[in-house]
Amino acid sequence: MRILVVEDEVSLADSLRRGLSADGHWVDLAHDGHHGLDRALTGGPYDVVLLDLMLPGLSGYEICTRMRSHGVTTPVLMLTAKDGEYDEAEGLDSGADDYLTKPFSFVVLAARLRALTRRTAAGAAARTGVLQAGDLTLDAQGRRCRRGTHEIELTARELGVLGCLMEQPGRAVAKQDILDEVWDTPHGIDPNIVEVYVSSLRRKIDAPFGRRSILTVHGTGYRMAPDGG
Repeated sequence: MRILVVEDEVSLADSLRRGLSADGHWVDLAHDGHHGLDRALTGGPYDVVLLDLMLPGLSGYEICTRMRSHGVTTPVLMLTAKDGEYDEAEGLDSGADDYLTKPFSFVVLAARLRALTRRTAAGAAARTGVLQAGDLTLDAQGRRCRRGTHEIELTARELGVLGCLMEQPGRAVAKQDILDEVWDTPHGIDPNIVEVYVSSLRRKIDAPFGRRSILTVHGTGYRMAPDGG
């Protein structure tokens, strides 16, 4: 993902940049409200904005409100030392998509980012009703999959796994995230079960067509080639 971090605590901002970069993301930094707003409006497009609440110049509330008034729909995860319910409500009312109180662990932050981008992608898919990667098409509601004009029969679980990957083309999706989204009761299930379904999908949507659309990301999970392989 390309992520904008707007945080005036320089040490925290640098720590976030290092951690997110190590996870494979592209990170831009801004340390005050005016610079952050300018980056958010003109420096993108970003996949997510991590926005501190208390900033010099403009507050996170003001930045988020102005982003939305300019038609910028980039998901915003608001970071704050405040933890009152009214502060959270004000942040969400200003257009933020999620809210994380300091201090927080990087593991939790990374999970929130993954969940946020999944929800955003799922919302876009729900509006169109169809997911596409090159000539591979998935109609989740109609439970139909096609490669070009060829219909491909998939089980409900295979449809779910494929949908998880196609919602985020080009991005690595962890096995655990697929498990959490597709399985009704994922707790206690070995995430490696996802490998079984990915292997089955490759036999159905790739092998007969000489394609390689579901790629393994070692140490993480899988990603869908944006062009469908």
